[in-house]
Amino acid sequence: MQTEWEWKDEAIVARVDGRVDGANAREFQQGLAAVIKASAGAVLLDMEKLSYISSAGLRVVLLAAKELRTQGSKFAICSLSASILEVFKISGFDQIVQIYGSQDEALAALNG
Repeated sequence: MQTEWEWKDEAIVARVDGRVDGANAREFQQGLAAVIKASAGAVLLDMEKLSYISSAGLRVVLLAAKELRTQGSKFAICSLSASILEVFKISGFDQIVQIYGSQDEALAALNG
């Protein structure tokens, strides 16, 4: 897994590449927690290049969503492949986190 962080408009965008599973979920959580702590703005996870997410990865997403909600900050996910989107829907995460088809669509919603 690789994650690139970038400021875009009023949001921090994390582009996640590869797999998020038990082997690297802690690293992903630590990076995301540091960004959340340092940011007063919105956080967007761009998962266009995500090939797999395990329950450990879903847990990280859930913890981030809860922390950002507590802070009063916005959080969204975008660009999920069909198979990853299915995982989010089956697990009910599409009811917890806003999911958008593209980064542009997500940024417009987060900044609007």
